[in-house]
Amino acid sequence: MKKLLALIAFVSIMVSCSKDETPNGNGNNGTDITANLQPTGSSSHDLLSDDTYTSMVVEVVYVEGYQPTQTAINNFVSFLNARTYKPGGIIVESRSIPSPGISTYTTQDVIDIEDSNRTEYNSGNRIAVWAFFTDGEATGNTDTEVTLGTAYRNTSFIIYEATVQSLSGGIHEPSTAVLESTVVEHEFGHILGLTNFGAPMQSQHEDTDNPKHCNVESCLMYYAATTGPSLMNISGGSVPELDAQCIADLQANGGK
Repeated sequence: MKKLLALIAFVSIMVSCSKDETPNGNGNNGTDITANLQPTGSSSHDLLSDDTYTSMVVEVVYVEGYQPTQTAINNFVSFLNARTYKPGGIIVESRSIPSPGISTYTTQDVIDIEDSNRTEYNSGNRIAVWAFFTDGEATGNTDTEVTLGTAYRNTSFIIYEATVQSLSGGIHEPSTAVLESTVVEHEFGHILGLTNFGAPMQSQHEDTDNPKHCNVESCLMYYAATTGPSLMNISGGSVPELDAQCIADLQANGGK
């Protein structure tokens, strides 16, 4: 519990399942992108297994000046390799875009930016993921509760990098790489179907007070409320790992 609270107790890592953003459509090159416009968790099996997709491409797009640390990207790839079967490999393609000029992002803002800038979609035996690191904050933030990341489609998530940076890297704060890694892996855990979000539970471990999160306090997928210790009082730390029950859910749905 202490390790997890050291990283995310002061903030709420929120998850937003896309409910009405599942239209049919074509990408900029005319490709049918409908398969990438589905609700969070619905591609759990495809991401975990090699039944249909034997490789993965992660399109990392960040606002200029808000590039994630290479350590966080390396940790994310290691996380994917540890939990998914992609014998064809996992490729990360990274690039920057100018600031959209938005200080507070709504879900629709996030969707519009993805729709305008995403270039990688499922094709052949390769599944594609979109990860956006932005310079603004999430709408709805307060003095005591902020959103660091959101998984909002089946292969899409956003990290509010400006907020992450503001809460890390200083004296008595967790390292930026550790906090980035924690948020990225937590949000992608939801995309992989955790908890009870597309990967059927093999045992009852969903937090009834905080749905779609694990009730094991040391788990990566635990929902840490704002009543815990402040990040400002923590130094060092490491990225929480998935507990045995979450791993069992992924393994039962085609993962490692």
